[in-house]
Amino acid sequence: MPRVAFHTLGCKVNFYDTEGIWQQFQSAGYDQVAFDEKADVYVINTCTVTHLGDKKSRQMIRRAIRQNPDGVVVATGCYAQMSPQEIADIPGVDLVVGNDRKSKIVQLVAEVRKEQQTLIDVGNILKSDEFEEFDVPAFGDRTRANLKIQDGCNHFCTFCIIPYARGLIRSRAPERVLSQARKLVDAGYREIVLTGIHTGGYGEDLQNYRLSHLLEDLERMDGLSRIRISSIEASELDDRLIEVMHRSQKICNHLHIPLQSGSNRILKRMNRHYTREFFSEKLARLQVSLPNLAVTSDIIVGFPSESEEDFLETERFIQEHHFSELHVFPYSPRRGTPAAKFPDSVPPDVKAERVQRLLRLSQTCTQSYAEQQRGKMLQVIPEQLLAAHDSDFYRRKFAHIPSSQVVVGHASNYLRVAFVVPTSVDRASIMGEICAVRLLETSSDIQLGEWCGQVSYAEVAEQSRSVMA
Repeated sequence: MPRVAFHTLGCKVNFYDTEGIWQQFQSAGYDQVAFDEKADVYVINTCTVTHLGDKKSRQMIRRAIRQNPDGVVVATGCYAQMSPQEIADIPGVDLVVGNDRKSKIVQLVAEVRKEQQTLIDVGNILKSDEFEEFDVPAFGDRTRANLKIQDGCNHFCTFCIIPYARGLIRSRAPERVLSQARKLVDAGYREIVLTGIHTGGYGEDLQNYRLSHLLEDLERMDGLSRIRISSIEASELDDRLIEVMHRSQKICNHLHIPLQSGSNRILKRMNRHYTREFFSEKLARLQVSLPNLAVTSDIIVGFPSESEEDFLETERFIQEHHFSELHVFPYSPRRGTPAAKFPDSVPPDVKAERVQRLLRLSQTCTQSYAEQQRGKMLQVIPEQLLAAHDSDFYRRKFAHIPSSQVVVGHASNYLRVAFVVPTSVDRASIMGEICAVRLLETSSDIQLGEWCGQVSYAEVAEQSRSVMA
């Protein structure tokens, strides 16, 4: 039986696509093996968000070639879309496939074997207007399931290459989303994460059906306990969507809303579609409608011409609005984007110092939010054993307990919580299930909780978001 191996770089959407490609190889009679094993076909799903993504993609392509020079080496994903010839020129590469043609990979592998020459199948993705369907009824990770609902982005931020690599917004048909969700729930997943390149833009290309309508339809799905939105822009949080989330018993009380900068001048240069005042107004509206809401965010520091005052405006905005966690990135120029030609670059040492300041602030934000939840009962889905993490906090709290009894998982509000599973409970039986955990101690990293029992679907449906008491 032929064997295929995968390596995926980049975002959740890429990982979802890889699962879809694997389903097609499996249907064609392939076995999947680890990437460091000898395989007949190697598929590298590449990333191009940064130059480092390009470099890592090339490294993995060359590793596959060394692993089996006679195997078929396939590159797909965003780097393949943007630089197909550059990849094809690597000796040993057999197939380069664009982002809107991944469903053809199995067929193209057979063609490459027949023709015995490198094949490039990459088109102009900005002209692509249909969502590429994959059937993904299960994942290797049994604790939560990603569900891709759209691809592409229409925003064209000046720092971002993604619209050129992924194309414009293409939404998955509602009936297809609901069908996939039903399969995932039937496979035992309690939480579904709605994901995409621009998740909040779902439905922009559909007739009278947007993300709020999809959430209402998913709310009615029996057996589904939690719905998480992977990311959403402030400009997409309209009144109807906020009202749907307010009424929901299943939508997680956590939203990831990218800010990028708290300076209006920098936001304008980034071509972001809001001001800090608009963003602040949305946060205030959310806090009224969704008590206990956790808001995480992305920040880019060191964007061209960012002054100390611009940075201080960002820092003050974060302090004033009580985010629960930040993802902080130093600006890196990306060839092909407008910002790559902007003057007044920020020195690397200044960017590095600003990154560290915001990372420290992020730790303060996490502990502050967690402290507000102390004593409350949270719904936590156990994901892995304590031993999978390396944390002084863990070791201090659990040194006297066998690691096989301690699990870590995410609460509905996305806090990571560690807790001891009683010896009378089969640990394996609760992995991926929803547990009631009382938050006892907080930190800037992992929280300490007390296991209070497993929660049935019926009980989850009766609760209001994550706070059960």
